[in-house]
Amino acid sequence: MSPSNIFRLRWSGTHLLISLLLAAAVAALVFLVWFPSPFRELSGGFKLFLIIVAVDVVLGPCATLVVANQSKSRRELRTDVALIGLIQLLALGYGLWTLAQARPVYMAFEIDRFRVVHAVDVDPGLLAQAPEQWRDLPLGRPQLVAVRPFRSAEERADATFAALSGVNLGARPDFWMPYADAVAAVKAEAKPLSELLQRKPDARPAAEAMAQKLGRPVDGLLYLPVAGRNLFWTALIDPATGMPLEYLPVDPY
Repeated sequence: MSPSNIFRLRWSGTHLLISLLLAAAVAALVFLVWFPSPFRELSGGFKLFLIIVAVDVVLGPCATLVVANQSKSRRELRTDVALIGLIQLLALGYGLWTLAQARPVYMAFEIDRFRVVHAVDVDPGLLAQAPEQWRDLPLGRPQLVAVRPFRSAEERADATFAALSGVNLGARPDFWMPYADAVAAVKAEAKPLSELLQRKPDARPAAEAMAQKLGRPVDGLLYLPVAGRNLFWTALIDPATGMPLEYLPVDPY
């Protein structure tokens, strides 16, 4: 290998190492804070992260491989690489902003199911109408909320028309209420997990493994559907407390 190619690879390799370290820091933020399990799948966080980071990690070092040249002065080379790094950071910043907008903020009990509510789903204009504790969207793990009952037939009709236009009930802050106030409704709507497994026997191994992990018998769990981003999963519910315990990657419909 020629000295010129070794020189290019040395600079590009250093850039790649720095890019990988930065990608690791971003991964910690995304998967430990914004998209903890199971939301990396339910909300598509893993795919978004891969697209954003893969492009950023690949393009920066590749550009450095192109511009690195022994004939350039050290100052000129550092300027070129710094410019590439700046563009790379700007692209990564935009990617992080996109991920922040797509992050899940609430798991809302919505009449007969749970719905993952993402930051981008929530109309900022409606946040002022929410109870005070929900006027700022959480930055960490999604919180549990519930949708309050309709106060009138007119309100029900308005909410139905809004849902048909893409504004789901669970994403409306003016309808949020504490999850504790909806526990009775959750228990009433939840069905025995054994019923789901009768309809979907292929899901039994995964369900039994999850039940064993929870230290519960399958017959001692309830379930409700979970609406994620373009997919449905199943929430396993504690029949005593009405709390979701785990999420099964099975479409219950």
